[in-house]
Amino acid sequence: MSKSATQTGPARCGFVALIGAPNVGKSTLVNALVGSKVTIVSKKVQTTRALIRGIVVEDNAQIVLVDTPGIFAPKRRLDRAMVSTAWSGAHDADLVCMLLDARAGLDEEAEAIFAKLDAVKHPKFLVINKVDLVAREKLLALAQKANERLHFDKTFMISAISGDGVDDLRHALARAVPEGPFHYPEDQMSDAPLRHLAAEITREKIYRHLHQELPYQSTVETDSWKEQNNKSVRIEQTIFVQRDSQRKIVLGKGGATIKAIGADSRKEIAEIVGVPVHLFLFVKVRDNWSDDPERYREMGLEFPNE
Repeated sequence: MSKSATQTGPARCGFVALIGAPNVGKSTLVNALVGSKVTIVSKKVQTTRALIRGIVVEDNAQIVLVDTPGIFAPKRRLDRAMVSTAWSGAHDADLVCMLLDARAGLDEEAEAIFAKLDAVKHPKFLVINKVDLVAREKLLALAQKANERLHFDKTFMISAISGDGVDDLRHALARAVPEGPFHYPEDQMSDAPLRHLAAEITREKIYRHLHQELPYQSTVETDSWKEQNNKSVRIEQTIFVQRDSQRKIVLGKGGATIKAIGADSRKEIAEIVGVPVHLFLFVKVRDNWSDDPERYREMGLEFPNE
């Protein structure tokens, strides 16, 4: 868990971009470093779309974590926007953490990222994740091969889920970010608005309940957020899908699926905001929403013209 800035020495603050292929564990690592949930986690690929910033205070340093979308071969306009966002996050950061899945190693996706990462002129840390699933000899060989492929200032072996090695990485990041004043209040854990985070939580629950039944192009928007007199919060959200058949899948028989999604989402949002939450979900069909510039702005993405 991070500590308050009470240590001696100059204050430090910097942006750290986490970059890697889909499903290497970037979002899980952000949450582990922050010590609280600030970004959604799903086994479904490409769940992170915009740059979600988790904020960590460690000793006299503030580390602003940029959880970039997973980098993959883009096929659609939304894919291109996400990949472009990931690379802009890497180029704009003070330091880059390249995450590798210990099981996948230097596969085709990782090699493609390495080829472009060489052009990023910032310090780079290699973070090999999911090390609890691979034999030590293979880990050492992977670390050596990766460092031969590209120069890394430091190498870390971690398990973001169990927390093994995460403290060492946090301490190293605190020492590596540049000197300078904090960008955010010490008790702030993310710069994502609560409305956005609430929408992301509901999107995560959709993936969790529906798995492969619904394409990841579905999106959620928080339409209203009203604080009631009794200290509770009333939230209305709309789940947008692209076809009526998808709408029926989200609703489920007799509305059972949407009720389960809403119950799970409401519970987690309430834990984060610390007050009772009344969540109302609606499902609408919006044809070709992934070609609508306004939807990209809602997600914090640049709209690709082609």
